[in-house]
Amino acid sequence: MTINHQEIELIDSFEQISVDIHPTAKDGSKAVAQEIATLIREKQAAKEPAVLGLATGSTPKYLYAELVRLHKEEGLSFKNVVTFNLDEYYPIEPDALQSYNRFMKEHLFNHIDIPESNYHVPDGTIPKEQIKAYAAAYERKIEEAGGIDIQILGIGNNGHIGFNEPGANVNSHTRLVTLDNSTRLANAYEFSNMSQVPRLAVTMGIGTIMKAKKVILLAWGSHKAKIVCRSVEGHSTDQVPASLLQQHPNCKFVIDEQAAAELTRNKEPWLTGDCEWTPKLTRKAVTHLALKLGKPILMLTDKDYNNNGLNDLIVQYGSAYELNIKEFNAIRDTITGWPGGKPGTQLPNHPERSQPEQKRALIFSPHPDDDIISMGGTFIRLHEQGHDVHVAYQTSGNIAVTDEFLLRFIDFAVGFEGMFDIDRSKSSQILEDAKAFIQIKKPSQKDTPEIRAIKGLIRRCEAKATCRYVGIGDENAHFQNLPFYETGLVEKKPMGPEDVQLTVDLLRQLKPQQIYCAGDLADPHGTHKVCLDVIFAALDIVKDEEWAKDCWVWLYKGAWQEWDIHEIEMAVPMSPDQVMQKRLGIFIHQSQKDVVPFQGTDAREFWQRAEERNANTAELFDRLGLQKYAAMEAFVRYHFR
Repeated sequence: MTINHQEIELIDSFEQISVDIHPTAKDGSKAVAQEIATLIREKQAAKEPAVLGLATGSTPKYLYAELVRLHKEEGLSFKNVVTFNLDEYYPIEPDALQSYNRFMKEHLFNHIDIPESNYHVPDGTIPKEQIKAYAAAYERKIEEAGGIDIQILGIGNNGHIGFNEPGANVNSHTRLVTLDNSTRLANAYEFSNMSQVPRLAVTMGIGTIMKAKKVILLAWGSHKAKIVCRSVEGHSTDQVPASLLQQHPNCKFVIDEQAAAELTRNKEPWLTGDCEWTPKLTRKAVTHLALKLGKPILMLTDKDYNNNGLNDLIVQYGSAYELNIKEFNAIRDTITGWPGGKPGTQLPNHPERSQPEQKRALIFSPHPDDDIISMGGTFIRLHEQGHDVHVAYQTSGNIAVTDEFLLRFIDFAVGFEGMFDIDRSKSSQILEDAKAFIQIKKPSQKDTPEIRAIKGLIRRCEAKATCRYVGIGDENAHFQNLPFYETGLVEKKPMGPEDVQLTVDLLRQLKPQQIYCAGDLADPHGTHKVCLDVIFAALDIVKDEEWAKDCWVWLYKGAWQEWDIHEIEMAVPMSPDQVMQKRLGIFIHQSQKDVVPFQGTDAREFWQRAEERNANTAELFDRLGLQKYAAMEAFVRYHFR
């Protein structure tokens, strides 16, 4: 086989740091784990220590899980390994739920044979006046160990590495730092509310990181795509600390396909070499060009295409006119007010089939409000158009109910029994015990099972009220309470067989012709991702059953992000009145109103996010020259067979 070296070089010609792209975070983590295992074994053979710099947070979890597996199943020993962690909150006790010391023990150290004296995590309890001396001693320990062989990093949405925020000096060393507000917002999912997120941290400096013999930065998910691109393709600047790694002689980014979405090789691949012009890539090129130039699709010219690296498309289609007409019509055909199919008509280019006219539609909602937040307009329209609509609430959502909101309901329930002299001593005692616990609860303390059950009941009642608001009965609301979620903590268990079986049972019970599920994977604590994996695993089991052969699956987004315009395969428009109707439906979830627990970096309430994203989608269609609507909900079809 002949390799075209020029083409290979062009693919990453915009990138200033080596980038390895893997299909998923698990694939990338396994590759890095093998690299670490090779280093450890080489050092063992040479009777030398392997010195690792380690990171925390959600990013390296798969990496640590794979290292644990290599130890338990393939005999990888860590007896010659010395580790130094990047950072720790300050002040924080080492056994606090959010402590990175505890994180490392739970995810790695407690499961391998590393000597306790060989791992080092910055101490979040050192008196402030002793921090400088402690930090200097931490640096000396790294030097005495021989320096870091491989440094593992994550990346923050503002480009921070460790807790080195924008503006950090390239020569900085271990020190106490103030956390940027955007970093605190991003990490708020680990805490009950924003006020509990520490404002300070102890972190290795960028200078310390740059001394490592090799640096591997991990990044997973679409929410990291923009900052990965700025770090890899932008200028090296302290305003994006990760971009300073361009100056490191042996650094690479290991990312998944979602985190690679903004790289030029993916966003505008026609600028990096020859392309295979698939229908999907063609639509991406046309819509990207139209939005970039601020022109409707039908106004694009041959010159526009030629001046923007798209002359190959013009050669293929003969003229801009022919290409524009084709793509305009295809995008126009994705717009429909009939998400369940339009009865009595045969529209070959309609997103949904018209038969059967009345479908059984099953909406999977990861939390008890994702249905109304992400596809409320479509939910309402499906019911109004005569379809048999069911909702499966996959998790209880109990951790997203604040203690203050819980106390309101406890006071109401106890007061109600007292007002009407109802003898329910057992339930009253449960409520009083819950109230007493909340009043002495520590910030990092897990709720009791009773309190979690009450919080789950609050969200269940809100979900049922939403269904009644839409018009469907209580019997069409299915509360799965998937076990993976029920830890009482932000940290969830992996998907298990019971989660999948509960979903298989529901699918077989309902035999839907339409399924809607959340493809919004930017959820900061990962519940959407696990819920989607559960559905996919269940569909794989039932895919050959007769009813499944006539079942279509649509993926929605909305709570955290929206589909890119070129990806959308069904767009359901909403009028201003329908936008207001959806807003009122979201307001039913009062426990999520005003203060949104675990909201990630977006400080807006969910109804605000949904309305702005829906309005933005409609605006993009308008800018492309399509019909003008107040808002649109967007869907992509998933083919599970």
